[in-house]
Amino acid sequence: MLKIYNRLTVIWKKSLISTSPVIVAANHCSNLDPVIIGAVFPRRLRYLAKSELFTIPGLSLLIRILGAIPVVKQNSQSAGAALKAFLELLEQGENVLLFPEGARSRDGGLQPLEGGVALIAMKSGAPIIPAYIQGSFQSMPPGARFVRPTRIKVTFGPAIVPAERTIGLSSKEGRLKLLEDVEEALKKLEETN
Repeated sequence: MLKIYNRLTVIWKKSLISTSPVIVAANHCSNLDPVIIGAVFPRRLRYLAKSELFTIPGLSLLIRILGAIPVVKQNSQSAGAALKAFLELLEQGENVLLFPEGARSRDGGLQPLEGGVALIAMKSGAPIIPAYIQGSFQSMPPGARFVRPTRIKVTFGPAIVPAERTIGLSSKEGRLKLLEDVEEALKKLEETN
């Protein structure tokens, strides 16, 4: 449906070779973003979604199929609970989807990243696959009730492997380095779109 209605295209800067669990870190400016990434990524992704979304007929079925896990709003606000949930999923061999900006962008541009993605990658050792979604903001900006037929493009960057990027660094330095690397990768993908 996205390919026809939104002329969706997907670009891989480097093919996905790893068979181990990965963390997909994507920009976030629309409610469509989890659906888009979930539909185009070649493996099932697990992500946390507000429990209210599971009460909407049609959407509930779609996001469950795409790997969403319902969380009560106050629990989703707890960084510790989210960290634990994502680490457990990765330990179980699941791939996870994170939106490291923390919330949807209000203007469609990339926002500063929060540190959770780097912490989860450091603790799990899972590679981070940066993903940039272009056009979802125009297709369904915050507050929109319907999807507009605008062009959407998803670009996946090369994997960022924590063990390769943090050699000789303390835990804190390693997290900061990983976060900088993810932010730089997303900015590069944003510029090339």
